[in-house]
Amino acid sequence: MSNKVDKSVKNIVVIGGGTGTFTVLSGLKKYQHNLTAVVSMADDGGSTGRLRDELGALPPGDIRQCLVALSEADLILRDLFNYRFDGGGLDGHSFGNLFISALEKITGDIDKALEEVGNVLKIRGRVLPVTLEKVQLKAKLENGTEVEGENEINNSWLLSKFGIKKLFLNPQAKANPKAVQAILGADVIVVGPGNIYCSIVPNFLVKGIPEAIKKSKALKIYNSNLMTKHGHTDEFRVSDFVKTIEQHLGDKVFDYVIWGAKKPSAALLKKYSHEGDWVEPDKKILKDKRFIGANLVSPILYRQDPADKLKRTLIRHDPDKLAKTIISLL
Repeated sequence: MSNKVDKSVKNIVVIGGGTGTFTVLSGLKKYQHNLTAVVSMADDGGSTGRLRDELGALPPGDIRQCLVALSEADLILRDLFNYRFDGGGLDGHSFGNLFISALEKITGDIDKALEEVGNVLKIRGRVLPVTLEKVQLKAKLENGTEVEGENEINNSWLLSKFGIKKLFLNPQAKANPKAVQAILGADVIVVGPGNIYCSIVPNFLVKGIPEAIKKSKALKIYNSNLMTKHGHTDEFRVSDFVKTIEQHLGDKVFDYVIWGAKKPSAALLKKYSHEGDWVEPDKKILKDKRFIGANLVSPILYRQDPADKLKRTLIRHDPDKLAKTIISLL
């Protein structure tokens, strides 16, 4: 029996949260690489927020999405974990969120809980909270206003108007040692896409994570958002997203930046116009070999679950197109 290591198999760490990370993992899962998701713990909206407040549990929502994305279980089981109750005392709750939080309470250990959920869902890879501490995301604006909580920040229209002076976690959190270990051992680190202030940057506010990324010798890839978010990233171009993240990680930390080179249809953009606009490329990036443009828009228009109380993005990356672009850079 050979003990040779297959060097074609890469350790890929995906950092983020929410729908963006779900999309990346769903696509990459189809390739024979070792996947680890490092997930933000700042979420406090909807079902997740209620479980944080009522049970003192770590926020399960983004974790659940990653677990489902990596699952190779039957479709019925994946659908069960994403099922949301509509009406009654459980209105708006996701079954998966309840299951994860219940296991955390039973085991007293989120790592053990995620191991058990992973077994149930037959996941290909690992899902790691970026921190094991309970934190709240806060934004201090240039006019002195403070916006408290990820959900409040997500729904605020003030960030673009006044500008963010400081985005921080309260209390200051230390990194999950397993997340640091995964980053240091990665061959490839993939960041984004996702809500930049609520899903992406909060990971880099955790002490030990930026340091690990800088120290890691991995190939580093950033997936830029396809659309801006009104009140947050108005008039942002691709380089503005990169600049915002590199303020926390250092200049030119990314070896590649993947951006959407093909616009959605005019009809779809009009339908989405109340939420945001297409992220235009800067002329300067078109000549920069780090920036990789590709047709990434999903042809499937997302339909909101009526039981889901949070607003969701309509225009999304296609998992297979995005994964194919990432793999082509390895």
